[in-house]
Amino acid sequence: MVKPFIRNHQYNLLKKQIGLLQQASNTVSDPKVVESVRYSARTKIIAAFPNATELQLQTLENISTLREPEQFHHYLHALEPHLIPFSQVTGKQLHKLFPKIKKLKVPDLAAIDYRYVTYLGWVDIATNKLFLVYHLNGQVIGIEGRYTPVNKGVCFLCNRHGDVALFSAISKSKPANASPDYYKAIGNYLCVNSDVCNKNITDVTALEKFVREVAGYHES
Repeated sequence: MVKPFIRNHQYNLLKKQIGLLQQASNTVSDPKVVESVRYSARTKIIAAFPNATELQLQTLENISTLREPEQFHHYLHALEPHLIPFSQVTGKQLHKLFPKIKKLKVPDLAAIDYRYVTYLGWVDIATNKLFLVYHLNGQVIGIEGRYTPVNKGVCFLCNRHGDVALFSAISKSKPANASPDYYKAIGNYLCVNSDVCNKNITDVTALEKFVREVAGYHES
């Protein structure tokens, strides 16, 4: 039996590539074009799993057999048992991550399907704060920042155009000779709705870079 090996952002990439292939299969009459799309989809999917075992790769490469609409649906459905859920956090853990926030409002953790979560994010409108929690190299890291709604824009995490806010956080990383009042703010446009963002993110490179910069995280 294949152990869970697909993270949410990888599953989103799979869905995106499968969607492109299915669309080509349904609308393009030239078999060579369809096979070109199939090859591209397969290449991108395999590249997203550089550490996959032979058995895991076999599971992914079933894309080569997809032709009919029900096969595409079955393929994605069959991958769901292989999803690695976001490691659940408790309300107590969240309060420890943000000790300076005395009246921290946390999301309804029991209502979350952690299989489809890359990062945990929520907004406290009363304080104009946005909170983000991410697991990085075995550590649970919490980031808080100012939340400023803007007009439509592109989210730096999922690259989707939609409702975004400027998320500005103070970096904990300081130069060796920095003065006591030194600070550096890092801002990016982020989806207002983290559920939407989690459904669209296909790469965690930007997310992990942001978390490292803000948290002052350094690998040992």
